[in-house]
Amino acid sequence: MKARINMKRAEISNVFLIAALIAAIISVAGFAQIAHAAETAKEIDAGVEAALDRFHKQVKGADEAARNAKGLLIMPNVKKAGLIIGGEYGQGALRIDGKTVGYYRIVSGSVGFQIGAEAKDMILAFMTDEVLNKFRASKGWEAGIDGNVAIINVGAGGAATTRNVNEPIVGYVFDVKGLMGDLSLKGAKFSKIDPAQ
Repeated sequence: MKARINMKRAEISNVFLIAALIAAIISVAGFAQIAHAAETAKEIDAGVEAALDRFHKQVKGADEAARNAKGLLIMPNVKKAGLIIGGEYGQGALRIDGKTVGYYRIVSGSVGFQIGAEAKDMILAFMTDEVLNKFRASKGWEAGIDGNVAIINVGAGGAATTRNVNEPIVGYVFDVKGLMGDLSLKGAKFSKIDPAQ
């Protein structure tokens, strides 16, 4: 009798394991489809403008932060999904003096306990010419390896002050939709893209 109960538990555990693996595969496959949905330059610019507008409306001190930065990498609506295996993807633009000087994508992957999905806006503010030039010269810039990013999570009404931040790159995460709550950029890779006009 005890052997049958243990066998039943093992079968149930296997069913749950298989279901989790299938869900993870479906999640990653769906994420891969999102990642291959390339946007045109016009679509990226429209998303960037909307994200900048949200940044200035939702974040106290956004004007000062933007004014003091040598360049802003604006990544609107970055999507993250995961079920054990996770991924993050988005497209945006680097702006210097209010003008777009290049288009970029963010890609990251992770393995570990995670479940859910989210979308968020992200702005990296390059505070010195040195870090901005290094970013622009890179073929694939990875956060945490090629440069440290001080993340400031700004909810509605949060402050964007950089006065107490000593890092030369400041990352702002705002307008988060979803429940994953992972605001780390570690392992996120930024690469230059050439979208269709």
